[in-house]
Amino acid sequence: MPSSSKNRFLKLEVINGKNFRVHSDRIPAGIYVSIYTGWKRRWQSAIKVLSSDRSVVWGDSVTLSSHASPAYVVLPALSVEIRASYEADRMLGGGEVIGKLQMSWDGLLDHGDELYSLSFPPVQGVRPSLTLKATVVHTFDDQNGTLSDYFVSSKITQDTDAGHAELAKYVTRKRVSHLNRAIQHFQSVLDQCPVSHPDRATALTNLAWAYLEGYNRNDVQNIGTTTSLFRDALALRPQCHPDRPFSLYNFTKALALRYKKKSVGADIREAAQVYQELLPLCPEGTYLRSTATGADGVDYMVRRCNKPPTDASDEGIHLRRVVLELCPLGHQLHRNALNNLARAVKARFDQCGSIDDIDETIQLHREVVFLYPEEHANREGDLTNLASVLHSRFHHQGRLDDLDEAISLHEEVLRLWPVVHKSRYFSLGNLGGALITRFKKRSDIDDITRAVSLYREALTLCLPGHPHRDTTLNNLALALITRYDELDVSEDLNEAIDRYRESLQLKQLDNPERHVTLRGLSSALCSRFTQTEKNEDVEEAITLCQESLASLSSLHPGRYFSYRWLQEAYLSRYRILHNPTDLSLAIENFRLASGHPTQGFPRRIQTALNWVDGAEGYQHDSALEAYQVCLKLFESHVMMRSSIISRREAATAFRRARPLSVDAASCAVRCDNLQQAVELVEQGRGQQWSLASRLKTPVEDLESANPTLAHTYLELSKRVSNVAQSSATITDRAAADRAATEYRQLTRQWEAAVAEIRNIPAFLRFLLPPSYKDLQAATRQGPVIILIASQYSCSAIIVPTSGDPHHIPLPSVTLVDLTNLKDRFARAIRQASRMNPAESRTDLIALPRIIWDEIMLPIVNVLEHVLKLKRRSRIWLCPTAAFTSIPLHAANPFLTKPDRSKEPCLEDLYICSYTPTLSALVRSRQLMKKRVPPSFVAIGQGQPGAGKGKELLAVDSELELVYKLVPATANRTSIFGDAATRAGALEALQQNTWVHLACHGKQDRIQPYDSHFVMKDKHLTLLDIMEKDIPHAEFAFLSACHTAVGDEETPDEVIHLAAGLQFLGFKSVIGTLWEVDDAVAKHVVEAFYQYMFRDGVMDCTKAAWALNCATHSVKTKVPLEQRMVFVHIGV
Repeated sequence: MPSSSKNRFLKLEVINGKNFRVHSDRIPAGIYVSIYTGWKRRWQSAIKVLSSDRSVVWGDSVTLSSHASPAYVVLPALSVEIRASYEADRMLGGGEVIGKLQMSWDGLLDHGDELYSLSFPPVQGVRPSLTLKATVVHTFDDQNGTLSDYFVSSKITQDTDAGHAELAKYVTRKRVSHLNRAIQHFQSVLDQCPVSHPDRATALTNLAWAYLEGYNRNDVQNIGTTTSLFRDALALRPQCHPDRPFSLYNFTKALALRYKKKSVGADIREAAQVYQELLPLCPEGTYLRSTATGADGVDYMVRRCNKPPTDASDEGIHLRRVVLELCPLGHQLHRNALNNLARAVKARFDQCGSIDDIDETIQLHREVVFLYPEEHANREGDLTNLASVLHSRFHHQGRLDDLDEAISLHEEVLRLWPVVHKSRYFSLGNLGGALITRFKKRSDIDDITRAVSLYREALTLCLPGHPHRDTTLNNLALALITRYDELDVSEDLNEAIDRYRESLQLKQLDNPERHVTLRGLSSALCSRFTQTEKNEDVEEAITLCQESLASLSSLHPGRYFSYRWLQEAYLSRYRILHNPTDLSLAIENFRLASGHPTQGFPRRIQTALNWVDGAEGYQHDSALEAYQVCLKLFESHVMMRSSIISRREAATAFRRARPLSVDAASCAVRCDNLQQAVELVEQGRGQQWSLASRLKTPVEDLESANPTLAHTYLELSKRVSNVAQSSATITDRAAADRAATEYRQLTRQWEAAVAEIRNIPAFLRFLLPPSYKDLQAATRQGPVIILIASQYSCSAIIVPTSGDPHHIPLPSVTLVDLTNLKDRFARAIRQASRMNPAESRTDLIALPRIIWDEIMLPIVNVLEHVLKLKRRSRIWLCPTAAFTSIPLHAANPFLTKPDRSKEPCLEDLYICSYTPTLSALVRSRQLMKKRVPPSFVAIGQGQPGAGKGKELLAVDSELELVYKLVPATANRTSIFGDAATRAGALEALQQNTWVHLACHGKQDRIQPYDSHFVMKDKHLTLLDIMEKDIPHAEFAFLSACHTAVGDEETPDEVIHLAAGLQFLGFKSVIGTLWEVDDAVAKHVVEAFYQYMFRDGVMDCTKAAWALNCATHSVKTKVPLEQRMVFVHIGV
């Protein structure tokens, strides 16, 4: 028998508990144990958070005493309660009772000192239990929990406890009377808690839960009251309030329940927003966390969010981002969340045409493909999604690698589909569409032939009655009309028209894709009209396009295509009927299509180029406007590319755009607007340098006006430049896309800073395309002669030091003549290089005579007789297009006067220099404002190593010669032999203001940024040079081959080594047009430096004069081609 408990102390420990449930779906903030001993005394454990497995660990204890009771009095039973508190902060009432038992004092001692479990009546079918330990002690331990007096509670507490009790009965017994009494009690509590009362949020929440339980069981109809109460309670629990997580969860329950019953999309969207805040506030391992992230919590919300149609609004996309955040990597719905966000962003791209959106879509689909392995059930769909958005980006940005990757992915999907698979027709169509696109770009007949075959196969899988037969017919028609345009096979054209008509018959009037077939049929009828001249075809074509336009909203992407085909229809009819109205309508649709904002730059540029051709061909007065639109689009397109190399790729993608600036200038000349001609040729020429130099614009004046803004601008310029440089070396496609996105984001910040600068009155034209007045600053020390080589006319424009420009027509010169002259020069130079210095260069002499007679003499006449330019004055030549490959400075009549004196040549009359652009000359002059003490380095590499070129025997002696001629007052150094490495040369370029470089030079005509100087270890490339910035650099002599000749693909970009050094900061550069013979070149070098430093002063502005004098002085030592090879660029 256990010992009597009288006159002893009892230590009771509450160790832990499990299987705790409340009667409703409400989540308690904590669980506690309350023990009543009788005599109005009670003990309460700490309130502990419920774990995810519905257990709680306490470890609390209390010492109970029975010695005060008389011997004849029977000790009252102990009452043990488990209670749920719904407040983590200030508790109102005693909470909800979820377990209650009575036991005797002696019963506590039945288990001795061992742990034992106390089981309670079931809640929701599960019995909660406590693990206890009771120990008899002989002294009272006041370190343990103490008993407190049990007082009669206040009315607000009584009403709260009564409300919890009635609500528990309602949930258990499902009697509305209990619900009504619970609502009455909780309403009474709320009435006692005015707005400023500290328990008002609790009162609102309790009442809301009563309504929510009733609404869930259809005993309450108005859910609006419930959500309002929860919303008000949430507003009273701000950030960091301990009960805010529970208020957030309660609010989601109300929103989810209303969505279940009423399917209001706004509810589920708001629930997603609330969960985004809630989840980070839920500690791991808690019941709140497990419930919020479980099937009835965030998972339910995510699945519901996946059901509504794709919403391309900013709000809809934000919701998708929230959902993705709620489904992190490893979540079962992570893949769905990625795909849904991708679809929403792609839909916004389709509507608005933002490159950021299509880039993000691609990144999201790449992530899906990467995360889910080849054996994944939806692999084919994931690959198709990625391929489709790559195809879309190609149309928007014109990157061929996107198109090739898309085709590769579509081919992989087709291999994965069995021949009998129900979705095979879809993959056939996707691959066919991508092949058509590539055919239009590369004209590989195999692509279009294969596309037709794929669509025919797809049509066999889409028999009459198939829901996608109309689309497949449309696609086959597109392939046939595309092949007709290339091969001119009338059978393809007629079948295309038939297929389009069949497709159109299958499409209902409200079909969202009907406009596509309308346009397609219109284009086919236009083609047949061109062939047969049957007026009914073109009339129907125009009507169909107008119908397609009528069905589309003003910003629908399809309007671009309708404008384009409507233009083609009007232009086709004009060619036959010559009605001026048709030409005007065609031009207007050119204008609308090229300006449609939903399309990417490549399509709009191509439309603008077609506009240029149409306006020029039919002598329409919109030609100049078309050029301006085209140049603006082209610059924006190139500017969007993050790296220097990708910008050039974008520039060369449009073959028709290569002569754009000179053709635009020619148009302005023909419109008698010479100032605009100068501005246009400048705008479109040297665009690569122009874009890059924008980030290196001096801001001394801005620093004086607004130092903070100047600092912001310089920092952003640096960051944009760094991202552009680093992206040039990225080979991974996904990483390159991320870098491009970062570049565009930084560029937008940079553009915002530029816009802010332009708000300052003195900087209204900061970094805007220069006006004629701005450009005329380049002529401060002599006129600039721009030589325009256009397919429409060849001429020269002289920009004088003041006043309007002068136009000099060159009627006897054509593009063909210039091309022939260039080729003849190349042959003559090669032939001369194999001759002895003493041999006569008959063929070579004939060519400078042509340059003199047909090009330079008319210019000289204006310089002499109109501008009254004194002899030996300085002039700058700015050749464009085909003129860039011709040594204009070498123009020479090679005539003898009656007195046996020689007729003067161009270099007898003037000191000639070249400039890539007028802006480059202006920039060099601006940088001249800051001068530092000169330092001179001579870099030579005559023994480059195996496979890098022949040994240059004269290099070392040339370096010695140069070193001796440099004034002793300058800091002089030489780098040669093993020290002349890529890194050594770069460092020397950065640390010195004057540089002489003697080595092999190579102009890469395929990738001009790979043009290089040959060093001992690695090549010093143009790209290496461009990545540096030396604002104090002054002069560079490039005694190497091919340092001042650009590539043939983009001659107006002037991408060569000498231009690169000028961009780097060198104001004055001497380069070479072809191969240099180092054995004889040193004579020119020696004479040059003798003239350059004959007064002991290092002045880079004397370089042109010194070169002119040097080439005259070595006529007897150096053959003609080795004198003509050197040119001066810059100030």
